[in-house]
Amino acid sequence: MKVVSNVLLILAAGAAAFFSFAQSQKFADQQSIRLEKKAEEEKVRAEATATEKERDNERTALTDANKKREDVNSALAALKASESSIKRDIAGIDTTLATQQQELADLNKAVDELNKLLKDIGTNVNIDNIGDEVAKIEANVKTKKARMEELTALIDGAQKKITSTRGESKRLSDRAVESSVRISRNAMEAVVTAVNQDWGFLVIGAGSNSGFTPQTSLLVKRDGQFIGRVKPTSIEATQTIADIELESLAPGVRIQPGDRVIVAQPAAN
Repeated sequence: MKVVSNVLLILAAGAAAFFSFAQSQKFADQQSIRLEKKAEEEKVRAEATATEKERDNERTALTDANKKREDVNSALAALKASESSIKRDIAGIDTTLATQQQELADLNKAVDELNKLLKDIGTNVNIDNIGDEVAKIEANVKTKKARMEELTALIDGAQKKITSTRGESKRLSDRAVESSVRISRNAMEAVVTAVNQDWGFLVIGAGSNSGFTPQTSLLVKRDGQFIGRVKPTSIEATQTIADIELESLAPGVRIQPGDRVIVAQPAAN
């Protein structure tokens, strides 16, 4: 009986040791799983933080690009307004010049009539009043001559002002044309040829031959309205594959084949 009891005690001790070992192994396995999950959570959190930062940077770049485009448009509008104002000034000067030229013509006509009068002295002039009449004629001629010189000076001044104004108008017009050409450098558009909605990428019918690089920021528009942003991931000579930045799309909007793609960064001067 004592032998049986000893055997039972040995078996119990062995079972306890086995159970303790099994529990210890199970705890170690669970601890390993918890550590792996924690590492995976840290990795996901770091990736989310990096993605959020990248999205903020891209939003800032889009805001800067839109502001620069608005500044260029404002400058062009100001140039056009200045050009319109100068054209109105030129029109006013041309009207004044036409009036002065008519006054000069009238003055020349009066001078011709006076010269005729001096040549063909009438019967009212006699030996008694010829001196007075000559004095009157001389005074009249002097007055007319002074008026003619005044009008001539005014015409010369107006012509100089017209020349100066037209030069300024040409300078502003050339500047406006130059600004338009600079803006047109950003007008290069490419076409979306294919879209994979499931994987979130698209294909553009332009590549490195059109100046696209991995750093090129691209905007997608439809009917003249911007609908989203894409980032090149693979660039060939004549086509580009780009990821769709889904957060840049309005709810319910999807990029489709046929949409237009332009660069977001304005061209340098």
